[in-house]
Amino acid sequence: MKQYTLLIAGERVATSSHAEVRSPSSGDVVGYMPLAGEAELDRAVAAAAESFKTWSQTADELRANACRLLAEKIAEHAEELAQILTREQGKPLNGLGSRFEIGGALAWTRHTAELNLPVEILQDDNEGRVELHRKPIGVVGSITPWNWPVMIACWHIVPAVRAGNTVVIKPSPLTPLSTIRLVEIMNEVLPPGVVNVVTGENEIGAALSAHPGIAKMTFTGSTETGKKVMASAVATLKRLTLELGGNDAGIVLPDAEPSRIAEGLFWGAFINSGQTCAALKRLYVHDSIYEDVCAALTDYAGKIAVGDGLDETSILGPIQNEMQFNKVRELVDDARAKGGRILVGGAPLERPGYFYPITLVADVDHGVRLVDEEQFGPALPIIRYTDIDEVIARANTNPAGLGGSVWSADAQKARHYALQLECGSVWINKHGTIQPNAPFGGVKQSGIGVEFGVEGLKEFTTIQTVLS
Repeated sequence: MKQYTLLIAGERVATSSHAEVRSPSSGDVVGYMPLAGEAELDRAVAAAAESFKTWSQTADELRANACRLLAEKIAEHAEELAQILTREQGKPLNGLGSRFEIGGALAWTRHTAELNLPVEILQDDNEGRVELHRKPIGVVGSITPWNWPVMIACWHIVPAVRAGNTVVIKPSPLTPLSTIRLVEIMNEVLPPGVVNVVTGENEIGAALSAHPGIAKMTFTGSTETGKKVMASAVATLKRLTLELGGNDAGIVLPDAEPSRIAEGLFWGAFINSGQTCAALKRLYVHDSIYEDVCAALTDYAGKIAVGDGLDETSILGPIQNEMQFNKVRELVDDARAKGGRILVGGAPLERPGYFYPITLVADVDHGVRLVDEEQFGPALPIIRYTDIDEVIARANTNPAGLGGSVWSADAQKARHYALQLECGSVWINKHGTIQPNAPFGGVKQSGIGVEFGVEGLKEFTTIQTVLS
């Protein structure tokens, strides 16, 4: 089985020790992650800092063209990356799985390559000229999660590089291999030191976020870990982009047609087996159509094959790791004990791996952990309501504020209520359909800053005002 290496200053760097990376489908070892120490981290930050001296001064069009070449390289290695991703993350190759994720990484890279931040003229008259310039920040530290490791790595790396920064990325220890390979591929295009990768357990991520040579941290993950990243940035006043956990509410109005919205509701909740920050995690349905929506979702769920990601017939895969598997099981068991009605699923599948079936739980309400907490897995609570204003107020009581959605036959009515939800992104008659030209980020405890599009690119710059 392959032993992977770090990549620092364009060179593969071996480490004295490694850790096993195992498949969540079978438990088999799929590769060995290099364990970096602080010496390797210091080396990576120094390499990025040295590269920043020239990369930050590279002509804008040359940086744009480098990002276009990155996209070509990702496309060239798409199937290779998808295979590694499925083996370590578990998601199926087909459907909305690994090939879909690599396609998303490619789409975001291509879009970001074409963005630019021209000088803004704020004043030009007899009293003087005022220009606003955006300049790269420096060395960007990136910490990525295990749910969409390749696509989120591109969300962090490509805009940073496009803006003239250099990067040290530390992927999740649960899914490091695809990111290592991605960075190797990127280094076929970029100058040495522009993108470096260090891997290891959580301690190396903490050291990265506290490192005095890092000018900005970009982090995607849980709210609790995001708070630690933010705390570690205080000493050096690092810039921050934090995309943190969500507990997205979807509200179905009484005029919605259950059979027409069932598919959209299902995939809003269960894409990547529910392991998505902006997945639909609390579904509020008006009493007049409650049972019909429950029945339509149950019927649709019965059509979805859950299995090993390497099986081309699988549509959804396992939960990625034991900790998350146990949390989902615990939350469903708690909901059942508190009167929740299990419509489908509700118990682990009797097979090797972290397989938990699609689970729909009706007749639950606030005060049940499955409603109040982010499950981050294939279990959806369905909550009955009668008053729309009251349910919006209740949905907004949650401390998370990443996404939300409203479902109705009347799009204008849906928009009216959607604007009342306290979240960074809101969808009408769909959920979680992010796109590279639409800024994405959370409010409340779901994050700081935004990603994607021009607004996301600006997050990787500082402003310099020139007055003459």
